[in-house]
Amino acid sequence: MSTQRYGAGIWHFATYVDRYATDGYGDPRTVLDAIELAGRVRDLSVVDLNYPFFGGEFSNEQVGAALETAGLDVIGITPEIYTRTFSRGSFTSPDPGVRRLTHELCTEAADVVRHFGAEYVKLWPGQDGWDYPFQVDHGALWKASLDGVGQLASENPDLKFVIEYKPREPRVHMSFDSVARTLLGIEKIGLPNVGILLDFGHSLFGGESPADAAQLAIDYGRLFGMDVNDNLRGWDDDMIAGTVHPIELFEFFYTLRKNGWEGVWQLDQFPFREDSVAAADLAIDFLKKIERGLDTLDMAAVAEAQSRQDAVAAMRLVQQVLFA
Repeated sequence: MSTQRYGAGIWHFATYVDRYATDGYGDPRTVLDAIELAGRVRDLSVVDLNYPFFGGEFSNEQVGAALETAGLDVIGITPEIYTRTFSRGSFTSPDPGVRRLTHELCTEAADVVRHFGAEYVKLWPGQDGWDYPFQVDHGALWKASLDGVGQLASENPDLKFVIEYKPREPRVHMSFDSVARTLLGIEKIGLPNVGILLDFGHSLFGGESPADAAQLAIDYGRLFGMDVNDNLRGWDDDMIAGTVHPIELFEFFYTLRKNGWEGVWQLDQFPFREDSVAAADLAIDFLKKIERGLDTLDMAAVAEAQSRQDAVAAMRLVQQVLFA
C-alpha cells in the first residue's frame, strides 16, 4: 500500500483577482474557509500556509482547530514578503526599514513553523530583482539576497529554509531565477539548513528541464521540497498538474524515485475558473497514476536505453506504463 503523502498550498483554495477581473473570480475566502475546502480533497494530508493568515485576524490556535477538523497537517509556512509593502524588494529593498520588516516577518513565520511542527519556512522573494538596465548594482543586490537568507538560517539552525526560484513575475527579472543561480547562492551562504523548493512550473517557465533541475539540486543535497502544476511554458499559468506536460512530469518523478528522494508531492495550482476541490482531486488522481507507473516501470531497461541515448526505446517503455 502506498505511503506517499500529497499536499497543496492553501492558496489553491482561495479566490483570485487579476488585472482584468479586479472584482475577483469568486467571493473572498478566509484561511479557515480555505482549510475547510482543502479537507474535502481526497488523499490530501498536508498544506502550506501563507503568513500572515489571510482573510482576517486568526490565531495559531484557531487555524490549528480548523486543520484538525479537516484532518490536515502543515508542511510549511510561506511569509508574504511579496505584497505591496515589499514592492521594491524584500531582502533587497533599498529601504533598510523594509529589509528589517522582511527579517521580522520571516522570523515570526519561523515561530509558526515550530508551533505546527512543520518542515520549513518557504521563501519566495518575488519582488527581489530588477526591471530595467542600470536600475541596480547587481553585486550589491545579490549580496543582499544572500545576506538576508543567511541571517535567517543562522539564527534558526533548527529549521529548514527553502528558496522557491522563478525567472520573473512580479519583477521582470527575479534574483533567484533558476536552479543553477539558486544553488550558487546557497553554496555561497554555506549553511546546511538552506535548500531549494523546486516548482515544476517555474522550471518549465524558465526553459529548464524539471527533471534535470531536480537532479542538479539532488546532486548538491539541496532539494528540500517540491511542488507541481503545469503551464504552456510562456508564463507561470499554475494549471492542473499533468494536463499539458504529462511526460515531463513523469520524468520529474522518475528522477526523484531513481535518487531515492522522499517527500510530499505538493500542488501549487491556481484554479481561477475551476472548482478548487475538483482541480486538486484531478491532479492527485494523475499523480497516483504516475506513482503506479513508476512501480511498474522497468527502471533497468530505461537505464540501458539511456546509456545508448535511445529516445525511442526509452519513450516506448514510459508510454507503456503511463498510458496503459
